Amino acid sequence: MIFLSWLLLLLPLVAGIKIDWSSESSINDGLALLAKGLMDYYNGNDTGKTPGMFSNPYYWWEAGAAWNSMLDYWYYTGDTTYNSILKSSLQFQVGDYWDYMPSNQTTTEGNDDQGFWGITVMAAAEKNFENPNEDQPGWVYLAQAVFNTMAARWDEENCAGGLRWQIFTWNNGYDYKNTVSNGCLFNLAARLARYTQNETYVEWAHRVWDWTKSVGFIIDTEEWWPVYDGGFIKNNCTDTEPIEWTYNSGLLLSGAAVMYNYTNDAVWLTRAQGIWNRARVFFLPGDIMYEAACQPSKQCNNDQRSFKGIFSRFLGLTCLMAPTMSLEIQQYLANSSIAAAQSCSGGTDGHTCGLDWSHDGWDGYYGLGEQMSALEVMQNRLVWTRPPPLTEDTGATSVSNGSAGTVQAERRVITHLTLGNKDKAGAGVITALVLIFLLIASWWLIF
Repeated sequence: MIFLSWLLLLLPLVAGIKIDWSSESSINDGLALLAKGLMDYYNGNDTGKTPGMFSNPYYWWEAGAAWNSMLDYWYYTGDTTYNSILKSSLQFQVGDYWDYMPSNQTTTEGNDDQGFWGITVMAAAEKNFENPNEDQPGWVYLAQAVFNTMAARWDEENCAGGLRWQIFTWNNGYDYKNTVSNGCLFNLAARLARYTQNETYVEWAHRVWDWTKSVGFIIDTEEWWPVYDGGFIKNNCTDTEPIEWTYNSGLLLSGAAVMYNYTNDAVWLTRAQGIWNRARVFFLPGDIMYEAACQPSKQCNNDQRSFKGIFSRFLGLTCLMAPTMSLEIQQYLANSSIAAAQSCSGGTDGHTCGLDWSHDGWDGYYGLGEQMSALEVMQNRLVWTRPPPLTEDTGATSVSNGSAGTVQAERRVITHLTLGNKDKAGAGVITALVLIFLLIASWWLIF
């Protein structure tokens, strides 16, 4: 019944990128154009560039999210064109301790950044993407290493729990606890619980959800449940920033759906349904998806312009994990994909995608986020054409290791750099000496 309903949603024809949704070859051809457009932003294999990274101004976290889009592209179309780049990129960025804390991100990486790479390799395990060589960490191992290092940062001393936005004290946002960081931990816990059947992950899913709700980042009204951005530690995380982003809702929505699928506990379905009821705010008339917090003011930054793609991916996962919600969600995806396709008519290639899908044709915006969002909203109409996420008991081949990320005795889970008064004084003296030396050197060169 669900499959027949899905077929009915695939019948309309779209303009811009022309896809006949009743034809597998037409769908694959259209998605191939979008995938090619996304990969046009990849320069990690160029001389002097970093494998796995996309061109400026796209940050490391968005690269992780974009590789998830390319993983899904392979899975739904069978096109292996980019698989070698995908695989080598996911492996290059694992870091010395195989936990997605690479040295090239030491000064800037946040909990949410690491979380999105973990979610991508979790999807690789669930989809049986080609496993790394035996001397390399497997996909689910990497997901578990990310989970373990994130869980070890759970901060009971401030706000009675939760993850900070940032890992390192010197980064702006270290004093802020946000939904996206905790949502990544929750999403990973739910999917690892289902994949491994280890009850520890179930306990963590409950812990993260309960804390997120207790501080008011999730509001459970009778009908719809908004998901807010976060709060500051200095106010005990109670001064909630009431901004709603698509990807925050998607992280918690799909995680709750996964928990329902694994536990068969109706409370998780109620939670998923409540978030989805509110998530309709992210659709314009005609069921056209948009980023409500920034699109109307035309203030979406490069990060925010990718959020619709991540949201679409999580909507597809929700359909699979909570099938009673699928028909309605797929209708929204179908209408949004038609709008997105007609926006993918710009640029020199003729299929560059825009930001505002309600605009008649291409709106002049372009970038990795726009391309990723259009690709995801379209390919997540295909979730019922492939097997659902696999587990260790249903054919997944990636081998789990519950101690991943914790086996190095001398490895700090994370060491926060804090400077005492003596350290600050010493640093001041060193800085003064360096400055004097530079002034003397400059005088000597001039005179």
